[in-house]
Amino acid sequence: MNPATEHAIDRVAEQVGEPPTGHTPAPVGEPRPGTDPAERPLVSVIIPNHNYARTLPLCLRAVAEQSYPRVEIVVVDDGSTDNSPRIAEEFPCTLVRTSNAGVSAARNTGVRHSKGSILFFLDSDIALRPDAVERAVDLLESDPDIGFVCGNYDDVPLIDDGWVERYKVLHGHHWRRRTAGDVRAAYFSIGAMPRETYERAGPLDETLRDTEDVEYGARLAPLARVVLDPRIVGRHDDDDRLGVLLRKQYRRSVPLVALFADRERARPGLSDTAHQPLAVTGTALIGAGLLGAARRPRAGAAVAGVGLGLFTVAERGMLRLIRDRAGTRALPAMAALHLMTHVTTGAAALVGVGRWALSPAFRRRYRNPGAASPAGEGR
Repeated sequence: MNPATEHAIDRVAEQVGEPPTGHTPAPVGEPRPGTDPAERPLVSVIIPNHNYARTLPLCLRAVAEQSYPRVEIVVVDDGSTDNSPRIAEEFPCTLVRTSNAGVSAARNTGVRHSKGSILFFLDSDIALRPDAVERAVDLLESDPDIGFVCGNYDDVPLIDDGWVERYKVLHGHHWRRRTAGDVRAAYFSIGAMPRETYERAGPLDETLRDTEDVEYGARLAPLARVVLDPRIVGRHDDDDRLGVLLRKQYRRSVPLVALFADRERARPGLSDTAHQPLAVTGTALIGAGLLGAARRPRAGAAVAGVGLGLFTVAERGMLRLIRDRAGTRALPAMAALHLMTHVTTGAAALVGVGRWALSPAFRRRYRNPGAASPAGEGR
């Protein structure tokens, strides 16, 4: 491994071990005292990767340093054009190389190449805290009704690339903490499940390259509990450019209308979403008020004021988190960006409603659960 990579790993690894500030752990089952490590279940950590050479070594180092005693690592490189495969080969892992078939196909491929009775899914731009795998296994073992355990993002980035990324990481940390407990979405970026539960629910839908986690969680919820435990933590390298962040938010939000509106299948809960309906409604009223102010200034201002009030009330926890973590000087810019992401979500929802009304194919988008065609594989 080259010295620059080694230095980056060591620098970030020190940070990853720090506990998150202001963190309130959720009650979970305690580990079994006196258990022989050799008797604990084998955990297969499955890492899909596509061109994440920058963060992959940090991710793999963190997995290799887990406190849990029985871990195998399976990296599925999904057609990377950077040096990700070479980096993976420097670590004790199974490397599977596929064509660029998407993250769902990569995760399914990883399961087929794994041996563990517990599957721990992890994105290649996340470095786990050392106790993350152990906490996930302890929680799964504490209650046989739990079929999937999700984790949370730390409140600082894995690699800090500026204020946009700092905002995105804070928001990811906040809304997962807000929804902690039983949820109806399986967040595969940091998530663990028994292999038998995966086999009952079926593989991820490989026709989906976005929103596959929300679909899977909704499908799984009638079969088993899905629990988000904020004590299972990883540090995430998130989007650091405004345009990329908003485009991804739009692309992910449009099709979710089809999932939430489909009454012929299990659906997620609105309370589990990153953007709360009340806050999105508030931004819609702000927009309507500003547009109406051209003809009726007072009425428009009143509507916009009501919308701003709704948004502020719904997102007061996030706004406080920005102030406490990023400081009062960063609050106006990050609050404006937070508002923009909600505007984007609302616009995407309107487009999704239009597509739902006009397109039978769009309405059937999520009626293919469990459909998985094997991706091309090789070493």
